[in-house]
Amino acid sequence: MASAPVKPPALRSGDTIGVVAPAAAIDREYLERGVGALGAMGFRVKVSPRALARSGILAGDDRERAAELQAYFADDSVRAIFAARGGYGCGRMLPLLDFARIARTPKPFIGFSDETFILNPLVTRAGIVAIHGPMVAMDFARGLSARSFDHLRRMLTGELGGFTLEARESVHPGAAEGELMGGCLSVLVAMLATPFAPDFRGRILFLEDTGERAYRIDRMLVQLRQSGAFAAVAGIVFGAIRPVEGNTEENKLIARFIAEQTAGLGVPVIAGIEAGHGTENFALPFGVRARLDASARTLEILEPAVGA
Repeated sequence: MASAPVKPPALRSGDTIGVVAPAAAIDREYLERGVGALGAMGFRVKVSPRALARSGILAGDDRERAAELQAYFADDSVRAIFAARGGYGCGRMLPLLDFARIARTPKPFIGFSDETFILNPLVTRAGIVAIHGPMVAMDFARGLSARSFDHLRRMLTGELGGFTLEARESVHPGAAEGELMGGCLSVLVAMLATPFAPDFRGRILFLEDTGERAYRIDRMLVQLRQSGAFAAVAGIVFGAIRPVEGNTEENKLIARFIAEQTAGLGVPVIAGIEAGHGTENFALPFGVRARLDASARTLEILEPAVGA
């Protein structure tokens, strides 16, 4: 495995954080509400002037969105970058991003869902830690829990070193350590067989998703398994995997499929941490060391997400 990803510098009170729109088109009301909530962290907020751009269902065309993200990484006045929302579109930008240039100006990038397309290459191609966490015109606009809000603020400022999240259940026994990677299940499956497909060998793989029928979850897990993506993982931790309309029978099927498709791997598996869609969405740093203990039903992050 390559050397450990670089940790971006910690933020200080009054620093400027940028808000960009790399995916689906954004509703002005949600953006404004989210920016107001984000400002309560004690940082200045710089919203991209093209955040409300539209090209069909996307927040502008692919080149515009890629250039926006590239520019915010290059902007010395911006110390961290938040995605406004997910939805769809990040994967279209990947060939247009210069990850070598991004590597020269490491800073926290925060997002989840469709931003899974960006988070993983930031770790594997730019070699910097990225943060799977709340987005501005989604979680912040709808009301982020006080615990999750403070968790993210302390992560960005370096006050939060290691931390532990508890899972609802142990699926397969054991304990393991490795760099944490992953994100939205359907996005990771869409990355398979592309130049941007993440390498999960020796890593703790985090998976979550929402609005999918149980058979679709099973199909995606089968694809990960048959593609070899599960072959050498150190362990697997699931966040919420929420079916359409929260159907109870679908929930039972999803739990069964998770157990079946991760059986025989010889690695620990836990399910139900509060990260991702439909949860408190505690931020998770990708590219840092983590320990999974199925007996204790815990995912422990072993180091800070940011540097000095």
